[in-house]
Amino acid sequence: MKNAPTVMTFFERFEADILSGKKTITIRDESERDYVPGSRVDVSTFEDGRGFCQLDIISVEPILFDDLSLFHAEQENMTLAQLKAVIQEIYPGIEQLYVVSYKLAQRISL
Repeated sequence: MKNAPTVMTFFERFEADILSGKKTITIRDESERDYVPGSRVDVSTFEDGRGFCQLDIISVEPILFDDLSLFHAEQENMTLAQLKAVIQEIYPGIEQLYVVSYKLAQRISL
């Protein structure tokens, strides 16, 4: 078994929603499905690697793109149309995805 990841990156545009608790899941591809429930990860921005918080991983569940629902969109703090557009932008043509649920553990003060 691969080592569990200890870091996660997000685009800067999601930082405020994560820190405010409005965004409680992230949807990733197969390469990022190995997060372990019960573990804590350091979170940084994708663009420049600036750390801004730690998250506790709650669960990792497989999902098909076509099964994404309003429930997932609400957890991402966006509409379903926005969510599907963002996923297609990041992972064009993908079918198999993974929903990583998390909660904010602590902010990182700079």
